[in-house]
Amino acid sequence: MIQVHQLVVFTLDEQRYAVPLSAVERIVRLVEITPVPHTPEIVLGVINVQGRILPVVNIRRRFRLPARELHPSDHLLIARTSKRTVALVVDAVSEVVTLSDPEMVTREKILAHLGYVAGVVKRPDGLILIHDLDEFLSLEEEQALHDAMDSMTQ
Repeated sequence: MIQVHQLVVFTLDEQRYAVPLSAVERIVRLVEITPVPHTPEIVLGVINVQGRILPVVNIRRRFRLPARELHPSDHLLIARTSKRTVALVVDAVSEVVTLSDPEMVTREKILAHLGYVAGVVKRPDGLILIHDLDEFLSLEEEQALHDAMDSMTQ
């Protein structure tokens, strides 16, 4: 049986990335981010979303893209991982796509140890890298983030 996937597609510079729609809570315009000491380098700080304090992750750093200033037109993609909810800074969210298994190339078929890339979608207008939110932070980064978030609530 062919499995169907719905993905939220977003951009960083000119490259398109995606996360599963089922993991996405909402997409909001960029708001003020409060820096937090002792967080991993890819964590920009935290935001308050309806009373919940969420870490804001700069995925540009993870994908080794050039740093750039945040713009009011940027978006925060609020998504759930298996461990926590995070806000990802993205340039823009462009669409939701529905794909079947044959349209996707899994990381095992590319390089087995791609970590935070779950696979690739080949489209006529280019590639979309599928982001694995559960593999995004290393164990050390996850622990540092956990400790920093705990210290904020004490």
